[in-house]
Amino acid sequence: MAAYLSMGEAHRRITDYLARFSDAVASQDVASLKPLLSLSSASPSLVSLADALNLLQDSNRLIKQSDRYSQFAEILAPLFRCLQNYRLHNLVDAYPAYEKAANAFIQEFRNWDSAWALEALYVIAYEIRVLAERADRELSANGKMPEKLKAAGSFLMKVFGVLAGKGPKRVGALYVTCQLFKVYFKLGTVHLCRSVIRSIETARIFDFEEFPQRDKVTYMYYTGRLEVYNENFTAADQKLSYALAHCNPHSEANIRMILKYLIPVKLSIGILPKDWLLERYNLVEYSNIVQALKRGDLRLLRSALEEHEDRFLRSGVYLVLEKLELQVYQRLLKKIYIIQKQKEPTKAHQMKLEVIIKALKWLEIDMDLDEVECIVAILIHKNLMKGYFAHKSKVVVLSKQDPFPKLTGKPVNA
Repeated sequence: MAAYLSMGEAHRRITDYLARFSDAVASQDVASLKPLLSLSSASPSLVSLADALNLLQDSNRLIKQSDRYSQFAEILAPLFRCLQNYRLHNLVDAYPAYEKAANAFIQEFRNWDSAWALEALYVIAYEIRVLAERADRELSANGKMPEKLKAAGSFLMKVFGVLAGKGPKRVGALYVTCQLFKVYFKLGTVHLCRSVIRSIETARIFDFEEFPQRDKVTYMYYTGRLEVYNENFTAADQKLSYALAHCNPHSEANIRMILKYLIPVKLSIGILPKDWLLERYNLVEYSNIVQALKRGDLRLLRSALEEHEDRFLRSGVYLVLEKLELQVYQRLLKKIYIIQKQKEPTKAHQMKLEVIIKALKWLEIDMDLDEVECIVAILIHKNLMKGYFAHKSKVVVLSKQDPFPKLTGKPVNA
């Protein structure tokens, strides 16, 4: 602890850090530079440095005493202030100091011809987002307006601009894009993702395949989620399936995150997951929804949605799952058709509306004739059912050829 630290030891720790920083830059040793910028790692060396800084209170003099260190003063001085505040759990003041240091680092990064420091820039992009989130929680806890994460988004856009040019540095653009996605999703400003996506997907300077695999998976995960929100399920399926196929098979937490959105998408295009998959990745909240689709059990679907409503709303898939009602109706009517075909094969294609009403009543769902007729009309319109109404006899006349078409991997009414 700082209370048991001598001035001499504090001086030694600070000069040791300064030497390691300048040596790492001089030798372009990114592996040594990265941990010097990583606040959230809470490494013993950074903790002990922060204690030294809080004891000595004169680190600027040490930075300026040598040209070797003073050339990086605009990075190091605010970085030291950040460490001091961070150690004292004053995250609201730590954030602007880190951002100032990060801005100075960007200026240096621009001047370096090669991309040797790219991974150090990744550390800064990650740290600024995480620190901003924590500072905002501190502001909210004190009854103040959270504002740091928005500032982090602006900073990351600046970093993206630095990387979005020709040359080897451009491969870092996707990592920064993914950090921006995390900021925008957290702030609820997902519409801001569009401009970055346009830059990545339409700019000729980028070749998607040249980006690191880790970043491509994260990018496809977030853009897949955006497609879910936009109810573009074909694109969502492609992007989330890519993320799943290329995700590290040992990263079970990441696989679960992808499946949390991919499963509702697959359900919406008529593809049901296996029970073992839901159990293995602890996604049992979908179990009764899958069973409802298999059985044509509207009551089970509604109870499953009600039971897990908060979870589905938080992840943004509730409305997607709610729209599965049409598929459940289709399955219910198909079961009625199969039973009728077994009893009276010649009249199987004639389904009385009152029989549908009785089936729904058995599921404790009360509907009158007009409501049932409306549901059947929607099923026919959405191509989930082939047939027409014989209004006088209150019968649905089903097509004798494939009366209940499968979705075959396409969204309803696609």
